[in-house]
Amino acid sequence: MAHELRAENLVVRYGTATAVVGLDMRFEPGRINAVVGPNGAGKSSLLLALCGAVPASGVVRLGDRDISGLTPAQRGRAGVALVPQGRQIFPTLTVRENLEVMAEVLRVDHAAVDRALARFPVLVERARALAGVLSGGEQQMLAVTRALMADPCHVLLLDEMATGLAPLIVQGLMRTVRELAENGTTVVMAEASIGAIRGDIDSGVILLRGEVVASADDGDQLDSIYRSRMGMVA
Repeated sequence: MAHELRAENLVVRYGTATAVVGLDMRFEPGRINAVVGPNGAGKSSLLLALCGAVPASGVVRLGDRDISGLTPAQRGRAGVALVPQGRQIFPTLTVRENLEVMAEVLRVDHAAVDRALARFPVLVERARALAGVLSGGEQQMLAVTRALMADPCHVLLLDEMATGLAPLIVQGLMRTVRELAENGTTVVMAEASIGAIRGDIDSGVILLRGEVVASADDGDQLDSIYRSRMGMVA
């Protein structure tokens, strides 16, 4: 069953600084929704607030359910998964151990570890390797796989997943993301630039200083508006 994710009057503050300013947003299931903006725009704060990892005021709804009062682990068990910026894997644990830790957090069967590994065959081969010695692309695969251990995964939040990765790695990750969207998952991608993935974006918004300043119905239009606003060269 597909679940829409909504934010109503969402505010994130760090001391006297406001990172997200009263946002009302709606992310549709079955689509890849983009949030694009420069560093400091509030993208990470938005995603962290949606998954409950930072204090925020306002309301977050998953379908008809108000999940604002749930902890990050409870939201994870409800089907909200985050791939954080910088991956944040455990480098001194093996690939399998990283997934076993998440299985404990989500209270899922350890058979879920094998199902998760199967998403990316290279991780099956590297299951006993320390996560810290994986390539950047392999680490991102592990971060995505770990997030997808939620069963079911209704919402997948991706914070700069494509940043710093080779185009072929990004294409492989996007195939997985597209497959999830086609199966009804609500996908939200926060990126500083969507040039490399604009063909995969179904809709999106531009975030500046914690506020939505523009929206678009597809990736090409979103990228064009963003480049124009930021004075980027195509």
